[in-house]
Amino acid sequence: MKALYFEQFGGSEVLQYGELPQPKIGKNDVLVKVAYIGLNFADIYRRRGEYHIEKHAPYINGYEGAGVVVEIGADVTKQKVGETVLFVDVPFANAEYVAVPSDQAIQLPAGIDSKLAASIGLQGMTADFLAHDLGKNHPDEKVFITGISGGVGQILSQMLVADGIEVYGSASSAEKRALALSHGVKEVYPSRENAWVETIEGQFATAYDGVGLTLQQSLDLIKHRGKVVFFGMAGGDPIKIDPVALMSESKSLLTGDLWDYLISYDERKTRSERLFSYFTKGQIQISEPTIFSLSEGKQAHEYLETGKSIGKVLLKP
Repeated sequence: MKALYFEQFGGSEVLQYGELPQPKIGKNDVLVKVAYIGLNFADIYRRRGEYHIEKHAPYINGYEGAGVVVEIGADVTKQKVGETVLFVDVPFANAEYVAVPSDQAIQLPAGIDSKLAASIGLQGMTADFLAHDLGKNHPDEKVFITGISGGVGQILSQMLVADGIEVYGSASSAEKRALALSHGVKEVYPSRENAWVETIEGQFATAYDGVGLTLQQSLDLIKHRGKVVFFGMAGGDPIKIDPVALMSESKSLLTGDLWDYLISYDERKTRSERLFSYFTKGQIQISEPTIFSLSEGKQAHEYLETGKSIGKVLLKP
């Protein structure tokens, strides 16, 4: 099979495309012929050697994709050959075929095709757990999302709007700000300026921060007894936080790992159905993904790293 792989950590130049052995499935696995692969910032960190990556010689990046089941293991009962499935936490996804444990293969409902599933899978499930497990906002609360037009931000903002929450945010360009406003967001501020921060400090029940570098700003934006939900470092490492300073204003810093919530087939099924329902009801719309051929993996990594992408970047075998 064809795959995107690398043999040492580094910049995009370490990526290679070529022929590797097709994976063999176990009795509780399904073999998926991949249609689309999700490219995420975590994959950039893995390629650089800054994030855990599953051992394999050579390294094959990627944990998210969607495609058709072409073979099932002897003990598999949940999936059938010919079904289209999504996976968001299975290694070695940057390839034509992926061996997926049956419990981690999420069947797609009518109305959700493989391209949409790969575009919303990991980021949508992330948005779902941020909103419903960490944020737990009530209708009419005000929240702020840093990087609101990124992959998670687009979905999270619309999810919260659909849940009756008043959403504000920041984005780097006029185009990205206009996109967020078209999704029902109240106001979007230019992230590359900061004069506006002082004018809205202390106004929000929750700030969702996937940028990292802006963590202090997020803490300034929340009111006393507010919370910051921290979920990524797309813009750089966060500052060190003094818990005594948080305590003096009754502010909380919450974080989590999606993998601690996707602990069973039933959890994946329940959470994915909740996510998909927002889309089938027309409550969330996303930008058309930017699609690169898997053989163009180097260019795709470079494109994602520029920060110019709006929405999802997909690789297509």
